[in-house]
Amino acid sequence: MIEVILLVFGTALGAGGYFGVTEYRKNQDKTKAKDLVADAKNKASNIVLKAKDEAVKIIDDAKKEANDRRKETKKIEDRLSEREVTLDKKFEELDKRAEKMRKSESELDDIKDEVREIKQKQVDKLEKIAKLTKAEAQEKLLQTTEKRVKTDLLELVNKLQHDAMDDAEERAQMILVTAMERMSSEVTAERTVTAVKLTDDEMKGRIIGKEGRNIQALQRETGVDILVDDTPGMIVLSSFDPIRRQVARLSLEMLMKDGRIHPARIEEVVAKAKKQIDKEVRQAGEDAMRETGVVGIPKEMLLLLGELKFRTSFGQNVLKHSTEMAQIAGMIAEEIGADVRITKIATLLHDVGKAVTHKIEGKHHHIGAELARKYGMDERIVHAIEAHHDDIEATTPEAIIVRVCDAASAARPGARNVSAENFAERMRDLENVATSFEGIDKAYAISAGREVRVIVNPQSIDDLSAIKLARDIATRIESTMQYPGTIKVNVIRETRAIEFAK
Repeated sequence: MIEVILLVFGTALGAGGYFGVTEYRKNQDKTKAKDLVADAKNKASNIVLKAKDEAVKIIDDAKKEANDRRKETKKIEDRLSEREVTLDKKFEELDKRAEKMRKSESELDDIKDEVREIKQKQVDKLEKIAKLTKAEAQEKLLQTTEKRVKTDLLELVNKLQHDAMDDAEERAQMILVTAMERMSSEVTAERTVTAVKLTDDEMKGRIIGKEGRNIQALQRETGVDILVDDTPGMIVLSSFDPIRRQVARLSLEMLMKDGRIHPARIEEVVAKAKKQIDKEVRQAGEDAMRETGVVGIPKEMLLLLGELKFRTSFGQNVLKHSTEMAQIAGMIAEEIGADVRITKIATLLHDVGKAVTHKIEGKHHHIGAELARKYGMDERIVHAIEAHHDDIEATTPEAIIVRVCDAASAARPGARNVSAENFAERMRDLENVATSFEGIDKAYAISAGREVRVIVNPQSIDDLSAIKLARDIATRIESTMQYPGTIKVNVIRETRAIEFAK
């Protein structure tokens, strides 16, 4: 019985302890939960506060940015308004100018009508005075012209006879001149003549072709005088234009290597040679730019610079002269504190106008400056190019440096050969005189300036007009140029019919 009571009591005591411990743990968990909730609330409160601060900051920044944008927009609107006003004024001025032009055109038309009436009245009066119609007057003019041509022919015969009588004295003078220029003859030959080595003597006959067709096609396509003499294994290309000689030399080498030599093939090969020379020109310009250490030269100016590789001035290679000057100019500019890049580019391009003097009238430094201005180069470069000769005052240090370097390069002993330059200039003038007439496709000065070969457009020049054109060119050469002996004017009119068999 006692044991049973003890057992019951122990069980009750154990159960009470278990429930007590459990209740204690529950209280502790509740306390921890309350602490965690409190901490979470504090952290949440802090986060909310920070978020509010950041939100306020973002709002302030957004307001500030919006204000700045509104201000900038207002400025833009103001500028646009000003431009609109300016444009309106310009439009009004243009309208006024257009109105003046219309009035001027109307007045000009009236004046033209008056001139026509006066001219017609004068023609009528002349017909009455001369008692000749317009057609009769033209006939008499043609007869007078025919007489003048006959007189010119007689004068030419007398001139040739007179020249023959003075031939001994002229030959003596040429011998003396040749002796005096012996030291520069090599330079002159380099500038006007190119020798091409043949594979064998039989090749001469193939180059000449049947009835001279091949050599005529070569001369026509290249504009170079081809001299075939008794020199074994050699023919000579003669032209004052070095690019033409290079094209002719390369064409001959390609033809000899290919073996097919006939007029159609010659045209194809000459076209290929011209493309290759263009590539060499571009490469020469790039090499010069790398050698002098300059950048920023437009592509068009770079090509013109490359052409100077084949140009000479007073016997001096223009590209080498320009490259040499650019190196010196860079050193001087560095020493005195001028812009080295501007100085180098201006010096390198100062003679670029010489590449197109045979195409554009004017002095080479003016032409070069206009080209530089056209392709958007710095105005300091333009001024330095234009002012490197004495007709324009140099106002910048870079321009003065270019002028000084040009004088220094030209003044050194052996730098220039005047005879070669005068010869080339006379050849260019002769071609320019020929091409000044309408209807002319090409003109080549050959035979050391004793002949000018003119190729005309057959659609615009007929056979009779070609005869008259030859006479007109000869007359203009006589009146505008000075030259020894006589110059043969050879006008060529050729019509081709081309069709393809399919």
